[in-house]
Parts: sequence; structure tokens; C-alpha cells
Amino acid sequence: MRRTSLILPRFFLCCLAALVIGRGLAASTAAPSAVSAGAPARGASNLRDMLIVNEDNSHFFSSRSAAEMTVEGVQAMVDRYAGGAVTHFFLNPNAMRASFRSRTRDAIWDPVDGVEPDGLWPQNAKRLDQAGIDPYAIWIRRCRDHGISPWISMRMNDVHGANEPANFMHSTFWRTHPEFRRAPGGPTTPWVNQALNYKHAEVREHNLAFVRELLERYDPDGLELDWMRFGFHLTPGREAEEQGILSALVRDVRALTEAWAVRRGHPIRLGVRVPAHPDAAAGLGMNAVAWAKEGWVDLIVPCPFWTTSDFDIPVELWRERLGEAADRTAVVPGFEHNLRAWPAGKSIANDLASLRGFAASARHRGADSLYLFNWMDSQTRPVGEEDYAHLIRDGLTDTAIAGRPRRHPVTYRDTVPADFSRGVQLPVEGLEGGTFRVWVGPRTGANHVSLVVGLAAREGMESAGFEATLNGQTVGPAVELKDRRGLADTARAWRFPCPVGAVRDGLNEFSVRQTSGTVSQQIVWAELRVNDASPLQP
Repeated sequence: MRRTSLILPRFFLCCLAALVIGRGLAASTAAPSAVSAGAPARGASNLRDMLIVNEDNSHFFSSRSAAEMTVEGVQAMVDRYAGGAVTHFFLNPNAMRASFRSRTRDAIWDPVDGVEPDGLWPQNAKRLDQAGIDPYAIWIRRCRDHGISPWISMRMNDVHGANEPANFMHSTFWRTHPEFRRAPGGPTTPWVNQALNYKHAEVREHNLAFVRELLERYDPDGLELDWMRFGFHLTPGREAEEQGILSALVRDVRALTEAWAVRRGHPIRLGVRVPAHPDAAAGLGMNAVAWAKEGWVDLIVPCPFWTTSDFDIPVELWRERLGEAADRTAVVPGFEHNLRAWPAGKSIANDLASLRGFAASARHRGADSLYLFNWMDSQTRPVGEEDYAHLIRDGLTDTAIAGRPRRHPVTYRDTVPADFSRGVQLPVEGLEGGTFRVWVGPRTGANHVSLVVGLAAREGMESAGFEATLNGQTVGPAVELKDRRGLADTARAWRFPCPVGAVRDGLNEFSVRQTSGTVSQQIVWAELRVNDASPLQP
């Protein structure tokens, strides 16, 4: 397929805005001259120092009782963030279906083969609809009441439960058009095989129709295209070749947001969630660097999918690739619920210390804002209620992080093209040893530092000994760490106290090698801890 050109005259873009606004906007309002001359100024001037929380399409409905399906109950979800550190609330109203009565796609409570889903999520959404309550409109207004910026976040290709044909989450469009999927007739595992393929004009129009509806129905400060649900949108193996398809769609959505900005009388920013590395994103058809250079997006959220958080999001590389566009484009790395050291390893939930580690490193690499995904106020929230309250009150500024415990674990990259490195560093055999790279942010304020290494269960584990270096400097001696909470897959763990002077700003390397025991042990966890509460105790 021939690649769609990314170079479009500004006049064409303005004309396109007048054409694609379509439903709900009078022709006189959408005239090209009005769009180019009257649209509010764009850019990232108000997209700095943000803490963004994404509220997904099911969480509120499935975590509240039927009695809470009232205007007051809807407002209460936003109220808990009032006066705190959260500056932006991204409201996700859809996967394949919508959590409101949409005119362009199924509602989440619509019957499947004549059977209405009876779960709390679809039924609570239906209760609100029957009561004439639109939660998204209320949340947008309530956010503004509290000085929080409301956005709509649209999932572009969600395939939860693709291996269950009768799952109530699947849309009529998806069910009746298997020929539009990435691997028609192919296996349902992984789920992304059955994601819709945007090379089909029908798929593009299906999603653009929903964009039009969202912008007509709601009045957000911005619209986010969430390409990371689920991260694969084009023909398998041809994503880079077909990237112009997604680029053209982003261009069309920009025209829509510009035209609606004229009508609303305020900017409507456009953001995208894409893979963590710019080359991985482009290789999968999500060329966010090119989109920003064309002036189509204001916000880029490089992030993982779900399987693990990525502690090596190269913010500085994104900004370098953006060039002059970096001045008008916010690069806001995203953090997930899960923490996994290697692809086949067990996942665990992040804690505040690992979140602080991510934030410290991201800020040191050039991010001034952060994005939390699957960090909602219950259920998938990875931390307890008390820690969550501290987070939304204090945030993740340099001041909030300074002097507090933080963790910098070894993980990997979970959404990349087939031929792209995932940066996997674990597991390694103990007798061979391994060298690990982690980004730790600034060394300033690092009062205590230690390396932590975890072993899988294996014969001879009790008699094995280890040595380690940090940036070439010998550290230790090792102390067995009895408390292995937060260390997935580990049956035994070692801790190596480190001199603070051995730590470098930014990228650090540490090496670990087994020095005793006849059976090689498997190292399955490695992390650098800063300002641990009890640095010299096991």
C-alpha cells in the first residue's frame, strides 16, 4: 500500500476541518477562513507541570453500588481529587462499546444474541442512562469546578476478551466484520490478532464517526487518541509501510478538533498514547514524531501497554527527534499498574517507591509532567487507600519525591515491532553473572543506596554467595533480604549496601556474579533502591 504523505498545506488542513466536522456544525461556522483565523492558539503552553490520571470506561460503574448511580454519586468520583495534585482527568468512555447511549456504536448494556449483560458495569451504566444522567458531561463540568482539566480519552482498538466470541464487550461491528481484523480467521491469542485493521476504510470511518460524536456531545479541553489499547492497528509485519494510514486519520481528527474549538470558543488539544520508544511507535505505524512536526498533536504519551511498567522511556530521545516541535509538544511518559522484570516473569503491582523511582528518572530525562494509567481510586489501583490519598494530595513533583524511598527496577519494553529490541535483561545465570542498566534520576538527595537481587527457587540456593559492583566500584558485602515483598518470582534475595558516591546521575550500571555454590542460581530480579527506610538492615 502506498504511504500517505505527511506533508499537507495548512490551507488544505483548514478546508478539511470545514468538511469533516459534518454532523452538528453549521456550514457557516465551519468555513475554512473561520478555522484558520478564528481557532484558538494551539501548542503546549498549558500542558506543563501536569499530573494526569486516566479513568477507564468500566471502573466507576463496576466499583460503585446501584444506589450511587445519581448525580451526587457521579460528582463524588471527581470530588476526591479536588484541591490535590491531579491537574488533568482523562475520561475514557469506550472500548468497542460505549458506556453511554451512543448513536454510532453499541452501548455496553445492549443485548448480545438477545441476552442483556447483567454485570454491575453494564447495568449501572444503563441505570444512569434511564435516569437521564450523562456521567461524562457531569464529570467534565465537575472537573472545571475544581480547576482540573477534563479530557476525553478514546480507545482506538480495544480487544479485551477477543478469545471469547460471546463476550458482552464486543461490538456488533466487530462481530459482523471478521474480515476487517488484522488476522482474519487466525488465532485469537494474542488478542491483538483480532484487533481491527485500519487499512480498511470502513474501520477508519467507524472510529471517525465516534470521534465526531464525542466532540459534538461533550465539551472537553482535549481529546486523546489512545493507540495503546491495544497497540497493533495495521497488517501484521507491514505496520511501518502502512503508517500513513494512521497519520491520515490523526490529521482528520486534528481538523475536527480545530473546527470544534472555534465553536466551543476555547482550544481543544489533541493527544496520543503510543509505544514508549519513538522508533517502536513509528515501526508499528504510530509515527507520533511526524504527527507533532505537522502540528497535528499537542501531547504525546510514550508508555507501555499493560504487562509491565517501562522504567526506561527515553524522554530525551523523543525531544531530540521532535526538534523544533518539542517547544510546542508536551512529552509526558506514562506509568502502568504492573511491574514485571522479564516477559515470562510474574507481574506484581507497583508501589509508591517504584512510582517515585519512575518519576525521578522521567523528570531527570526531560519530562515535566507524568501520566498514570490504571491508577484509579479502587480495584485496579496498585496501592492501598492511604498511599493513594498521599499520592493525589502530594503528587510527584521534585519536592514530593526528594528524600523519599524510591525503587529503580530492571524491566523491559512490552510493545515493539517484531524486529525491535525489547531491552530484556533478565533472567541470567548466577555463575555467568550479568550487568544491568537502570536510570535513577538525580543523585542529589540520595542518602542511602543499595542493590537488590532476587533468585528463583533452585537446588543449592541456600549455599550460593554473590558479589556486585556499581559503576565499576565494588559494593557490599551482601546481606540476605528476608522481606521479599515487591520482588516477584523470588525465593531468596540479597541486598548490597552501596556508597552514595558510587551512584551517577541518570544511567547507572551494576554487575552481579555468583561466587560460591556448585549449582548456578537464576537471577530473576534486580533493582537499585534509593533512600530505603532501613538501608543496612535485612
